[in-house]
Amino acid sequence: MAPQALVIGSGFSSLSSACYLAQAGYEVTMLEKNHQPGGRARQWRKQGFTFDIGPSWYWMPDIFENFFADFGHRVSDYYQLSRLDPSYRIYFGQHNYEDIPASKEELYQLFDRYQPGSSIHLKSFLKQAGMTYNLAVKEMAFKPGHSLFDFVTPHTMTNEHLFVQSLRHIVRSKFKHPYLISLLEFPVLFLGAKPDDTPAFYSFMNHADLEMGTWYPAGGMYSVVAGMLKLASELGVIIKVDTAVERLEVSESKIRTVISTSGDYKPEVIVSGADYQHTESLLPAEYRNYTEKYWTKKTFAPSALLFFIGLNKKLKSVLHHTLFFDSSFDTHAEAIYDHPEWPDQPLFYVNVPSITDPVVAPIGHECMTILIPIAPGIEDTEHIRNIYYDSTIRRFEELTGENIREHIVIRQSYCINDFTKDYNAYKGNAYGMANTLFQTGYFRPSIRNKKVKNLFYTGQLTVPGGGVPPAIMSGKIVACEIIKKIKVDAYTA
Repeated sequence: MAPQALVIGSGFSSLSSACYLAQAGYEVTMLEKNHQPGGRARQWRKQGFTFDIGPSWYWMPDIFENFFADFGHRVSDYYQLSRLDPSYRIYFGQHNYEDIPASKEELYQLFDRYQPGSSIHLKSFLKQAGMTYNLAVKEMAFKPGHSLFDFVTPHTMTNEHLFVQSLRHIVRSKFKHPYLISLLEFPVLFLGAKPDDTPAFYSFMNHADLEMGTWYPAGGMYSVVAGMLKLASELGVIIKVDTAVERLEVSESKIRTVISTSGDYKPEVIVSGADYQHTESLLPAEYRNYTEKYWTKKTFAPSALLFFIGLNKKLKSVLHHTLFFDSSFDTHAEAIYDHPEWPDQPLFYVNVPSITDPVVAPIGHECMTILIPIAPGIEDTEHIRNIYYDSTIRRFEELTGENIREHIVIRQSYCINDFTKDYNAYKGNAYGMANTLFQTGYFRPSIRNKKVKNLFYTGQLTVPGGGVPPAIMSGKIVACEIIKKIKVDAYTA
């Protein structure tokens, strides 16, 4: 009889681990508390508009290809990709923007226009970033993080400066124009830490951005989820939605019963892709890896205030991805909301997939998402959301010269309280734990419960970190760890 595995959650990491375990011969059941699978990458539809609630950037396409290749498939068997060119637009001020080209030669020209001769530095920087990408993905990312020595290799030893120096130091030692600095420092925002707190090692994100490019899966990011769900189903994974796990019962250092709203389960192994701290709260206190004090001391990546907006007009002033960095050059910005934890004139990001893909909005309309990064765990009320909505719409109109307020036909907000309610996210975080030096690799929460033999963790709080590609990698890491452990246990028994 095949061993039984239960996977909690149905996000990218959970889907990944479920597929690998099923391929290895496990009978896999996946429990999802929400009505729709996909975890933080769910989809919302209304009046002909289709919104990706979670991730909207498709970077590191090789990780997706490698995942499907492990099962004898290609990405194109499940969804269609197109590369965006320009990759995205950045607004630096009113009617002042740059489109970031997919072409390397055009990118070099852009750099030389703002800082003559800087293309030479860019070539050197990107060469190092490419080497770092290979180091990160091929030598480090798939390590389980049990020991510091997992990350000690000949390459890491000869490139120790990448872990000692910050990304900001590396960037600003060669590039002086503020626009170029913003462009090169922006990708680490996906890692949840500031450039001066992020090791230069993470310059591999610049390789992912400027070398590998920005892609779009037809139909939106949920097409990736749908593809992974289809693969999981083909492998025999059973997926149950509207099923929340309520308690993990432990006896003799093993989880014997998983209590859920749809009944009890007695699997041989459990993988949780749910929020790590929440999963631990389902255990008796003596079986948890970490205390509340541990979590409060960790540096978490930002949460987010999002607005999903349907417009009854087409936009001419933005691209599929548009970043608004105007406030970083405004030293006289006035406070929007008189509260120290909420930001003054924050940077924001606008995603308009209907510019690329007309299927996601009615004809003549646009599907638009606004994202504002904010600190996790702060006060979240409808009043505060409305203040930031009004301010951000006003800034958008001033910067682009385009009126949208009177063309908004649907609007929905999503913030800290929703992350907490829908995903049991610790402090309502959106991106997990920041990738600072001492929250990288071995220093991240363990993928194995050290007190419960058959409980494993996957997702953005474990190795290798936050983001969609790392989540897919995390699922493979945990599945390989389980398969290895079960084989060892069977042999010694």
